[in-house]
Amino acid sequence: MISRIDLRGRHLSARELTTSLPRPDLDVAGAAEQVAPVLEQVRAHGARALRDLAERFDGVRPEHLRVPREALSAALAGLDAQVRAALEESIRRARLVHAAQVPAPFEVQVGPGATVRQRWLPVRRVGLYVPGGLAVYPSSVVMNVVPAQEAGVTSLVVTSPPQRAHGGLPHPTILAACELLGVDEVYAAGGAQAVAMLAYGAVGDTEDDGEVLCEPVDVVTGPGNQYVTAAKRLVRGVVGIDSEAGPTEIAVLADATARPHHVVSDLVSQAEHGPTSASILVTDSLELVEAVEALLPDAVGATRHADRVRTALSGPQSAVVVVDDLEQGLEVVNAYGAEHLEIQTHDAASVAERVTSAGAVFVGPWSPVSLGDYMAGSNHVLPTGGCAHFSSGLGVHSFLRPVQVVEYDQAALAEVADRVVALAEDEDLPAHGEAVVARGRP
Repeated sequence: MISRIDLRGRHLSARELTTSLPRPDLDVAGAAEQVAPVLEQVRAHGARALRDLAERFDGVRPEHLRVPREALSAALAGLDAQVRAALEESIRRARLVHAAQVPAPFEVQVGPGATVRQRWLPVRRVGLYVPGGLAVYPSSVVMNVVPAQEAGVTSLVVTSPPQRAHGGLPHPTILAACELLGVDEVYAAGGAQAVAMLAYGAVGDTEDDGEVLCEPVDVVTGPGNQYVTAAKRLVRGVVGIDSEAGPTEIAVLADATARPHHVVSDLVSQAEHGPTSASILVTDSLELVEAVEALLPDAVGATRHADRVRTALSGPQSAVVVVDDLEQGLEVVNAYGAEHLEIQTHDAASVAERVTSAGAVFVGPWSPVSLGDYMAGSNHVLPTGGCAHFSSGLGVHSFLRPVQVVEYDQAALAEVADRVVALAEDEDLPAHGEAVVARGRP
């Protein structure tokens, strides 16, 4: 069901390890060619294009592109009590963690009368994409909205695909989560067309009396399929984006102390997202490998979404990687840079401190990835495809901009005037120096 890669006795560089490890085959460039006309269609025709594209891709023509206020309140009123309690606790924990992420301003006096300050300013308006394909993700509403709110963003938009089963509105649980969080600007738009609406804005059609439907945003965040990812790539520069999210992935670094049924459960749970999901086990224990391989068939057969799980685990993006020892295992997981990395080893906390690339690290047998998906307080919008080498998960920082404020008095400027002139002359920019000299001496 799941393939083996044996790296024992092989001393590979980080580059060689990266090319030896399995990855999902994601053709974002090819998808970008397909979605470019979609973006232009929305840019040119606004609401009419959004309705046409929803009918084409989602099988329903939404009557309301902007979700009516009463639909949000009705969704929350009809929400299962246990689900509501779970969402409320998820929000509470996420607020605690993300509030702690807010960076403090600082002020540095670099000399007498010479001060540099740094302030953090929230972006004006953000667009938050919530997928609606194989599963419903109210947790993604929480993970996108909470950090934006804690950053101080005052204008938030949530968009999620229209559902034929729900009269062309997003799934009621998505709407209920928005209502819980106080977000009342919600749209029934999915895929690349939703990204275009957020980036370019959209005017209404005759059904909307020709008014502006959606004002453009400054930042677009949230996971989606390869078409959403391609659309985000194409609008980058028009707006900021969080990352180009690919299929979800888990890596488990384990030794002989790991419980095989824990490992199996976690590999299966990540594969449940979809057939391109990646599940990787890295271990130096052949006994663990054999136990996992023996348990997997029954575990897959017993899960509700067995077909997609089986496809994901047997695909080229999933594998058991056998290594000589934990040192080599760390080299492998650091080269892989997993979206989610579990450490199921002896002294897992100290091993976790040696991880250099991962979207999020889950330490020990009682910290499964699914905890982070819903209730840990951390954020589950994380870099995939090795992007953890240079980027991080969604957080308050995704919605903040540092602004430096420079304030010198006359004496402080005079103290460095000659040095400014010397550097300006060396760079052949004499007017730069003259702008200082023109201010004279104290």
